Amino acid sequence: MISVSCCLRNCRRRTLRWKIAGAVLLLVVATTRVHAQAGEVSLHVDFDPGTARSHRSSTPPASVAWLTPIEGEAPPVQPWSPHTYRMVQKNKQFDPHLMVVQVGSLVQFPNLDPFFHNVFSLHNGKRFDLGLYETGSQRGVRFDREGVSYIFCNIHPEMGAVILAVATPYFAVSHDGAIAIPHVPAGRYTLNVWSEGATAESMTAARRQVTVTDSGADLGSLRLSAATSAIAHHTNKFGNPYPPESPDSTGKPY
Repeated sequence: MISVSCCLRNCRRRTLRWKIAGAVLLLVVATTRVHAQAGEVSLHVDFDPGTARSHRSSTPPASVAWLTPIEGEAPPVQPWSPHTYRMVQKNKQFDPHLMVVQVGSLVQFPNLDPFFHNVFSLHNGKRFDLGLYETGSQRGVRFDREGVSYIFCNIHPEMGAVILAVATPYFAVSHDGAIAIPHVPAGRYTLNVWSEGATAESMTAARRQVTVTDSGADLGSLRLSAATSAIAHHTNKFGNPYPPESPDSTGKPY
């Protein structure tokens, strides 16, 4: 009886191990299949100089493209864990100048200059005002909604940056006009394109629905109308022109 009982237990253990191994194999196969069906989406952004011809540099302005799955026609976006990013203030500049984050991300603004800064944004993205804070300290903002946020300092008019929050993992920033969005599952998506150096009308016109196959998609070229950046001319957080810079009590410029 003891021998029969031991045999039965061993048999159950072997069966359980086979079931676990089978489940792991199915998971690996499913994961491999998902990755196999995820391709690269490429496009190129060109600019029509228009009235901004005299302001156009030799290199095209940076552009961002992102894909939003169309419900029922593409795999839904899986929940993601919020990330933390840093936009450094150094030498009266923000670094990086352009940042793309997923909705829910926290962006820290450390002050590495030997004087005060006051970071704020009053644009249609995330509105905030971090107030004055000194060198060596930092304050953060959680970007909990989609949109474009122009970032400024209330003391230094030459400081400006952009944070774009998107509700999708399928996005990329251009390199000399070329954009490549990796690991996009097959399906139908809404394509959005944004650039600091383009008109709102041309960016709206560039929005379209696209089909991505298992091997990805080449969307060709999109043309935007060039415009002067909103960062070039802006007011302070009170809507007034910036006053002339003056030294603080330590004799160092703000």
